[in-house]
Amino acid sequence: MAGKSEQVKGQAEEAVGSLVGNKDLESEGKADRQAGEAKEKLGQARDKVEEVVEKVERKTGDVVDTVKDAASPH
Repeated sequence: MAGKSEQVKGQAEEAVGSLVGNKDLESEGKADRQAGEAKEKLGQARDKVEEVVEKVERKTGDVVDTVKDAASPH
């Protein structure tokens, strides 16, 4: 869960900053939360790319096997 802890930390900082009227802390919390969200989305995208690469590798192997079978004298 890349980024989740950063999001939680940011939410807490935002809340505390808002509660005590500290705009700097609130802004820092917002930045941390947004960075955590970006990291999480990046991790999700990376996982999806890995899934696609694995599918392509499997399909390529299947095609190579099919071509080898077709080219072999029976």
